[in-house]
Amino acid sequence: MIDLLVAGGGPAGLATAIRAAQAGLEAVVAEPRPAPVDKACGEGLMPSAVRALGELGVSVPGRPFHGIRYLDAAGPGPGAAAEFRAGPGLGVRRTVLHAALARRAEELGVRVLPVRVREFRQSRFTVTAAGLTCRHLVAADGLHSATRHALGLHRPPDPAIEPRYGLRRHYAVAPWSELVEVYWSARAEAYVTPLGAGLVGVAVLTCDRAPFEEQLGRFPALAARLAGAAACTAVRGAGPLRQGARARVRGRVLLVGDAAGYLDALTGEGVSVALASAEALVRCVAAGRPEQYERAWRRASRSYRLLTGTLLWARRQPLLAPRIVPAAAGLPGVFRAGVNLLA
Repeated sequence: MIDLLVAGGGPAGLATAIRAAQAGLEAVVAEPRPAPVDKACGEGLMPSAVRALGELGVSVPGRPFHGIRYLDAAGPGPGAAAEFRAGPGLGVRRTVLHAALARRAEELGVRVLPVRVREFRQSRFTVTAAGLTCRHLVAADGLHSATRHALGLHRPPDPAIEPRYGLRRHYAVAPWSELVEVYWSARAEAYVTPLGAGLVGVAVLTCDRAPFEEQLGRFPALAARLAGAAACTAVRGAGPLRQGARARVRGRVLLVGDAAGYLDALTGEGVSVALASAEALVRCVAAGRPEQYERAWRRASRSYRLLTGTLLWARRQPLLAPRIVPAAAGLPGVFRAGVNLLA
């Protein structure tokens, strides 16, 4: 019998299936879309994600980056910079990452079926979905997880908190920094990730729904950097970003990746948390204690939830928001500690 049926073949789902295969479990992935699949993503892998990919046996070509720099949208000023102590991160196109994970899953004999899990039925010992019977169903079906909703685990958003959205586009220009740059404006952030010798990715996180060029105009210093550079991909968007889950386990169904709940892309930890939670999920299932995954997920995501939640709270305070970059510059030790906690 199948040990894990993974609903969703994105990075979280494939990482879960790879971990399962490494643990001697049979995992099958249900994903109707052929790999690789693109999506709006900052495309910067933190050092912890690079290490986790190595444990999975996944080799990904990319552009190393060595830390994070916060900058004011209007400039001038050096902002605040912190380098990683635990080795570099990696700028990687989402499609390249997805393709590498798919190749590794295939090497390990993981079956990927072109089906979508629409309904499922649990019994005491099994789950039936997509015509298959398995011991556990893993929901890796993304930010707006249908499985999370079907289980009654979706937590509605707080109406007092403005929803945030992400937009991403690539530019054919040589990276000008070995750091990921984060530009802060009044209501948005723009992330510049070096991806190759002549390519950078620009992702904007914002509460305002407006075309990408209008969003970019709110970052004069970055817009000046990109003047004359050719946009070489279409704009992709995602959101609302904040998605709550009441729990990560319900019976024999477990949630992983964005389906398990998501705060924001503000600290760039989405892939890192997905890979860490995939490892925690498989460890608990292999030990015969799937109910312990909830606690393991909380441990794996603690730094992400703490730092991202704190930054989002400060972002919403009218008096604090304009002081985030000056505070980071004025307290370099604190900024370095925060960056390296994430790394």
